[in-house]
Amino acid sequence: MRTRTAALAVTAGAALLAPVTLPAVALPQLREAHPESLMAKGSPAAREGWSRSSMEGSVRAADLLAKAGSCRQISRGKYRTDDGARANIPVCGKRGAVLWKADMDIDCDGQVSKACNRRTDPLFFHATAFQQSDGRELSAERLPYIVVPGASRRWNHAAHGIKAGSVAAVIHRDKVLYAVVGDTGPTDLIGEASYAAAKALGIRADPRTGGTDDGVTYVVFKGPAASPIESHRAAVARGDALARQFLRQN
Repeated sequence: MRTRTAALAVTAGAALLAPVTLPAVALPQLREAHPESLMAKGSPAAREGWSRSSMEGSVRAADLLAKAGSCRQISRGKYRTDDGARANIPVCGKRGAVLWKADMDIDCDGQVSKACNRRTDPLFFHATAFQQSDGRELSAERLPYIVVPGASRRWNHAAHGIKAGSVAAVIHRDKVLYAVVGDTGPTDLIGEASYAAAKALGIRADPRTGGTDDGVTYVVFKGPAASPIESHRAAVARGDALARQFLRQN
């Protein structure tokens, strides 16, 4: 299990411009979900027979993965997915987004809930780096959010336009989930998301034994953040618009 949330550091790292290729991800034949507004008779979604079980919004996982296939490394160094693992995960940059491919560990920090507390998670921490609009901590059990590494010389998310509530398209197998940036973690580890995010993607969400080593791709958009941060509906609306914009860019 990974070390839990660390405080933000302050120093930004210099960007590396060497092109890299993210680890290959199979591009499955998809039958993703569409919002009901796009499922009207005769719409592209209806004609292709997409189911509502695999995707939020109107952008296919295959299209996002194809767009994210290669990029420029912007982190000074690379990250580990777990304590003791080899540091081999770069943070990459494309126009309008930063991205990485890693595993997914389970963050259960923030509000105490039935699923997230000191009994269910020995590494439980009562606070998240960012808070709801009412000042309360985020709820890992209810809100899909991702964890970004704490700022360091290796990489500073804020210096690259990523902030509280920035929206990420999280892709696992044939599923797309829109989640907000809700917490920060250790400065040398990457690949973590909330209990709710894992559950929505069909990943075992138990904070002790859950998560997955299968490839999870995180595409974090630089555009406007979801508001309020605790609204998943706002994250889906914002994320879908930013994802479509991301795909149109050269």
